[in-house]
Amino acid sequence: MQDEILLTPWRDFPVEDAESSPSLDEEKWDFVLVSDIHEVGSEREIKRKKFLDELSKKGFTIKKIEDQKLFYGVRAPKLLFRQYQWLLRNPDSRQQGPDGHHDVAVTTRIRIVNFILQNTVTPDLEKLRDLIKKKVFEAVFPLHEKGELSEFLKEKWARWRVIFCRQPIEKIRWYFGEKVALYFAWLGWYTFLLGIAAAAGLLVFVAGITVFNSSQVSKEICEAKDTIMCPLCDQQCPFWRLSDTCTYAKVTHMIDNEGTVLFAMFMAIWATVFLELWKRQRARVVTDWDLYGWDEEEEELALELINNLQHEPRQYQHSYFRSTIILLLVLVMIAVLVGIAHALVIYRVVATALFTQSSSEFLREQANTVAVMTGAVLHYITIVIMSKVRSGNGQRGCPSLFHHQPSRLLQVNRRVALFLCDLEKPRTFSQRENTFTVKIFTFQFFTNFSSLIYIAFFLGRINGHPGNYVRIAGKWRLEECHPSGCITDLFIQMAIIMLLKQTISNVMEYLNPWICHQLRRKRPQRPKKRRMMLGEEEEAEDPCKRQWLSNYKLNEVNIFSLFDEFLEMVIQYSFTTIFVAAFPLAPLLAFCNNLFEIHLDAIKMMRLHRRMVPRKANDIGIWLLVLEAIGILAVIGNGLVIAITSDFIPVLVYKYTYSPCVIENSTGVDCSTGYINHSLSTFRVQDFEFYTKLPQMPPGFVTNNITECRYRDYRNADDYSYTVQFWHIFAARLAFLILFEHVALCVKLIAAWYIPDVPLSVKNTFLGRKHSDLRKELSMMEYSTEV
Repeated sequence: MQDEILLTPWRDFPVEDAESSPSLDEEKWDFVLVSDIHEVGSEREIKRKKFLDELSKKGFTIKKIEDQKLFYGVRAPKLLFRQYQWLLRNPDSRQQGPDGHHDVAVTTRIRIVNFILQNTVTPDLEKLRDLIKKKVFEAVFPLHEKGELSEFLKEKWARWRVIFCRQPIEKIRWYFGEKVALYFAWLGWYTFLLGIAAAAGLLVFVAGITVFNSSQVSKEICEAKDTIMCPLCDQQCPFWRLSDTCTYAKVTHMIDNEGTVLFAMFMAIWATVFLELWKRQRARVVTDWDLYGWDEEEEELALELINNLQHEPRQYQHSYFRSTIILLLVLVMIAVLVGIAHALVIYRVVATALFTQSSSEFLREQANTVAVMTGAVLHYITIVIMSKVRSGNGQRGCPSLFHHQPSRLLQVNRRVALFLCDLEKPRTFSQRENTFTVKIFTFQFFTNFSSLIYIAFFLGRINGHPGNYVRIAGKWRLEECHPSGCITDLFIQMAIIMLLKQTISNVMEYLNPWICHQLRRKRPQRPKKRRMMLGEEEEAEDPCKRQWLSNYKLNEVNIFSLFDEFLEMVIQYSFTTIFVAAFPLAPLLAFCNNLFEIHLDAIKMMRLHRRMVPRKANDIGIWLLVLEAIGILAVIGNGLVIAITSDFIPVLVYKYTYSPCVIENSTGVDCSTGYINHSLSTFRVQDFEFYTKLPQMPPGFVTNNITECRYRDYRNADDYSYTVQFWHIFAARLAFLILFEHVALCVKLIAAWYIPDVPLSVKNTFLGRKHSDLRKELSMMEYSTEV
């Protein structure tokens, strides 16, 4: 059953060109609306008819095809696009894609029609989104076109075999619009420059591997077989030799060495150069698209007037009271996220205590490491729960890979951010998108980094010392750093989170829509067939039906689809830059991930998902400001990691203040000789708290009568107060932090000044255009004067 719906008299439609041929445009439909087959006279059926009536009044042609669902193809009149061209003086005149028979680009056409569909109001004051919520319509989407352009993108872009090939950005723009094209242009540029950072990080890591055996510090640890260390827990934890951590000490030196400082400085400069070069690249691209001076607000006003000539724009408003409420709610949400990080801390404390009492010898010996690793896995799970950003898994006929639609339920950060945006009441869609971006990134940042910040800057520094430990609920003492150093804990946490995020997340990101698509394709289609009368020929199938059905079976997309991709990459950029001093392999992992991410996104967009509604843009929007903020945070974060978490400063202070090179003026001795003994304090066993149960002495100890043990800190042996060395190191840490951050920020500013945002070629292009326009104006004035 199929027909053309003309619900208003023919004379009310805009007059089309009499000579226009009904060739290709006749069967090209801008959008398809899908609805269940409702009972005649039901509320949903009446609401659907009212909406279609409103579209018909605006001159839309509507075609109906009935299968298991009702499909309505809509095509806008040419008058709408002429109005758009007239109001904006044909901004698409230079965008002539393969579909040259259209007056405007296909992407612009889809965008205009989508705006009208979303803003058409029924007599009941309901818009399309309200009707979708009430299940009057199930879906609305533009169609993937069959043609040379789509086939080219499928074969030359959305294939794994072209993973190392250059992206066809111009063709992506013709098919998906400027916003998607700029995303892939930015992602490609980011991945290209990430290769340089990955090579530098790998070089630093390999250099650490090749020289870790020659480290004097690790040698002293491996040879310290007579240095007895204090127990790591209160119950059943034995005294242990410092030499037991020999392997970990060597591994720690792979990431905690002089090269790490240089690499952290390099990454601060790299982040600035990357953004400055992207600004130049973006200027070239949008100049070629003739969108450099494009005004988003003007376009939105034009579309509002095309949709409704009586439209009045919303005025700019600001409420200090509302802003204060929103700020307080944001702080409350941040406090909740920090509280989750505290819960992870409590887990590690309790887990360490339980593992040390385990019957398994391995768990007892590696209690601290196992607690950190399981804590990292739990941290990843909290990230999934609080910030699960994948959408579109809740379609009918597509069971999620999870049991209860997590993409619908486990989006706490997004739901809170949307609620705050509703309170803020932004004036336009672009303003709403910007304020939502800032809020969701803030929540995501604290979700991802609260636990890392604790491990980097607080772990092992607020736990007290033997005989006076800080305890949770007066019972469990706070965890200490790994015996080989605090930076090892941060390295383990970063490695686990990045590996999980970039393997499990990407696998699920591809498998979930792929399985959904396969299940929807294999669902049996049993259209209702009318009983044939004797002698009646079977009606031929409409050529549009197969295309509409195949597009309907694809996974749905929504307004967050591209936003989710941006957010995923920006969070990855944060991991790659902020704590890179503790994990030099982060750029390499991100680089390898992005090589697959580009084509994974391409395959999803072209083969697994419905066509995304194109959006016009001339930059990546507020994401650029977010990236610049991350660059500043990266300088601060890496400076703090080197100054506080790393042993770089204590070793440096020892070399130039307390080492044999200074005291004895020795020249043939390594200046770090004696550092380990210098960095350990002495504790009298008799001063242990009553919580601590001293275990039986393990075999192999020379004596069973241990009166003293050592621990990592700078405290006096008599009253356990801080030594002079502690304050020397504290002052050096503070001085280095100030120096590092000021030097790095100055270098960033110099790099930003040295690399202009806009290339000279672009400036000269606009200079030539202005000169040409002024010359024409002057010539026209002289001609009119003569006449």
